Amino acid sequence: MSVSGSCLCGRVKIEVARFDRDVVACHCVQCRKQSGHHFAATRAQQDDVSITGEQDIKWFKASKHAERGFCQHCGSVMFWKQREVSHISILAGCLDGPTGLKLTRHIFTDDKGDYYDITDDADTYPQAD
Repeated sequence: MSVSGSCLCGRVKIEVARFDRDVVACHCVQCRKQSGHHFAATRAQQDDVSITGEQDIKWFKASKHAERGFCQHCGSVMFWKQREVSHISILAGCLDGPTGLKLTRHIFTDDKGDYYDITDDADTYPQAD
């Protein structure tokens, strides 16, 4: 079963043939600053993701290792990817349900905001997993 999704304005649309992991919540400072909270992202091999409106994606080089993709019109953050790897992380919030995905872990929990607690049963990692 493929899963579709889009940015808020609909200019960027995605179709994911299959995911290679469930959802991970990242609480690092970069993710919190870009999104206003934590990122919740799944992942797929780039060959399993079809993007319509790719010309409307702006890529921000967040570090020497990774970049973040968002719609340049509505600002919806949709992607995170490391350079020189074959997979891409997809923000779970841009996916249309049902997805069949579950939140399975929290990473960089040492960096989480002080205004919330992590209270679910997902695994937690003080830094990366």
